[in-house]
Amino acid sequence: MAARKTASGSVKVRAYASPTLVLLALDWPKGKQHDDFLGFAIRRAPGYRAGEKDAYLWNKLSFAPPVAGSSPTPSDLAPIQKFLWWDSGITTEQRGKTFSYTVFPVLGTGPADLDLLEEEATTCKVVVPTIEDEDGIATYFNRAVVSSQSFTSEFPGVADAKTVKRAELEQAMKWLANGMQDAIPKFATNAPGLTGAIYHLTDKLWTMPALEKAKGKRAIAYMWKPGTDTTDAKAIASLKADGYVTTPRTKANIMHDKFLVRFKDGKPNAVLAGSANFTPEGITAQANVLHTFASPALAKLYDARQQALAGDPTLASLGKGAGWSNPVKVGKASVRVFFSPEVSSKRVSIDTVVQAVKKAKSSVVFCMFSPTDKALLEALMGAGDKKKVMFGMLNSIVDPTNAQAKKNAKLVADGQEPKDLTENAKVQVTLFHRSRTQRDVLAYDFFKKNTAPANFLPELSSIDTSRFSTVPPAPPSNDGTKPHTPPAVHIHHKFIVIDADTKRPTIYTGSANMSNNSVHRNDENLLEITGSPSLAQAYFAEFLRLYEHYRARAIWNQTHTKSGKPKPKAGGSKSSHDALVLKRTRDGWARAAYTTGTREQKARVTLAAPPG
Repeated sequence: MAARKTASGSVKVRAYASPTLVLLALDWPKGKQHDDFLGFAIRRAPGYRAGEKDAYLWNKLSFAPPVAGSSPTPSDLAPIQKFLWWDSGITTEQRGKTFSYTVFPVLGTGPADLDLLEEEATTCKVVVPTIEDEDGIATYFNRAVVSSQSFTSEFPGVADAKTVKRAELEQAMKWLANGMQDAIPKFATNAPGLTGAIYHLTDKLWTMPALEKAKGKRAIAYMWKPGTDTTDAKAIASLKADGYVTTPRTKANIMHDKFLVRFKDGKPNAVLAGSANFTPEGITAQANVLHTFASPALAKLYDARQQALAGDPTLASLGKGAGWSNPVKVGKASVRVFFSPEVSSKRVSIDTVVQAVKKAKSSVVFCMFSPTDKALLEALMGAGDKKKVMFGMLNSIVDPTNAQAKKNAKLVADGQEPKDLTENAKVQVTLFHRSRTQRDVLAYDFFKKNTAPANFLPELSSIDTSRFSTVPPAPPSNDGTKPHTPPAVHIHHKFIVIDADTKRPTIYTGSANMSNNSVHRNDENLLEITGSPSLAQAYFAEFLRLYEHYRARAIWNQTHTKSGKPKPKAGGSKSSHDALVLKRTRDGWARAAYTTGTREQKARVTLAAPPG
């Protein structure tokens, strides 16, 4: 295509890479001067096929409404009208490889008039990290996106859990696990000593075989609430028969830890910890992260906690000694751990996170199951209100408005708090309205059968992994078929990343759900990781993968009825295709991004800039 001459300038490109994908943050400051700026064309080298020198990234949208059977279009013909775009076409074999991305701004008026500005293009080289790229720290993010077009098209048969073949289901689970299925086997198999504290242990496909192959000293503390939660019973009985010392944890609300300690020469040597429960769904269908830390010092702290839990102490006795550990160096990173619970009068762990969020210089992103701490959520929302880059992803957001509050609907409309709501419910009201107005905090969603856009497949909300679980499947229903109720947990992460775009980021991760229960009533481990910009960037890339994926679905479903019909827009217009058609002017897709003071403008400029 012919290059249209412009004044000198260049596209700004910054890559945030994880072992799964390359996230590209894009900016073209000159775009403000061109009302015919239609987006970006992105060329990757090497391409996607064997021997392919280069290829343009694909866009599922084009300048015409989607129709059944239409194929994605390369971005030189269908510009990408986003300032954040990711390449998820990274295979396991390509981890550790170098890729070049050349980004061209595109000017024009439509499909017959598109000019790639070659003199404005910028090339960015990216080395895709391996799972164990950061010295001393291995990082396993699963894909977990059952509700995706890729999963639905590649594994269409797994929707029918009664007839799907075992091999097909296992392949689908490996795709979802994205390497996480190897984390526990690599860590535990043939370990010369293994201890741990495990909330739910049911995975007999990968986890149980690995635990049973450990040697030497072996001890597990496990969650146990007779009459309430005996999920681990079968797995623990098997481990006990294999020679493990197994001790029930009964005095906490829940023993919510999920960690293992590996020994070497009789001493703690390494730790595995994160958000993933040791269940088939936790490793595959629920969004999670696991880390392994090659650190005897950190391993010693975790092993000491395991020994403490094995005695089934009271919450009060544990809480008396609660506090942040001294920093431990793991490669370039500095790591502290806090073991909850705390005594009821203290909240040192979560207040540390609150203060760190308040001190954010540039950005805050959070991905959590169900945070309910008022001070923390106010700090997170406050970062967005101060025009810092702030995005949030939650498992679900519900409107908890009760009958009394509905009588006070006008108060809510006027921005006041409804009366007679609990503090927790008030937090939920805030989240609910923010998710529908500012839309920087969103929840899991998927394209349902009746609401899937044209040329998009209806998606699954879950898969039935019960055949790989030690927990017996649900009994047959009256018609003889096996009922399968999708689990309510889809986003199981518990992380906050502060200033991921800078040289001095902070990561909070672990098992804690950032709630009063997790601080005062549960056994938890909360990790603070500093000094590792590359790890923070991997978290940021994985966060945006989930956030942008579910954001499209959440907004689509919010703007369409349950029967799939578009809801009226302002002015009464209805169009089911507007969101799925490329715009023919800059202001049609990027007006807010070039308006000074908006959060869109802040994100455009900040995320593509070099780290400060």
